Amino acid sequence: MASGLEIEAQLVISLDGDDVQVAASGTYLIINVPSQRVLDKLTSGPPKDPNAPPKPKNAPDPLQQLNDLALRLGLVLDLRVAGKTYVTFGTGRSPKITLNAVLGKIGSFFKS
Repeated sequence: MASGLEIEAQLVISLDGDDVQVAASGTYLIINVPSQRVLDKLTSGPPKDPNAPPKPKNAPDPLQQLNDLALRLGLVLDLRVAGKTYVTFGTGRSPKITLNAVLGKIGSFFKS
């Protein structure tokens, strides 16, 4: 297991004309997505198969898995949308979801 990973990086990833910014210094990593629409596009995944069996009730939570990985690597991952922190991973036993994330997700339901 790693005792602590340190990173220095600045990266801009263009996705369908939208720029996702990644910056890291030491053990702190920031991913900034320009809007809730882009975040929804990134996290939607492939289309769901209507004939696929449902997930088992004891299936692992992907957010918790990401938090556990950040803790093991000694990193803090800060996911931001339009410069506002939505979720922080690696600072405690579970990811910290902010009120901005909740309000942003609710607002995305009302946009076309």
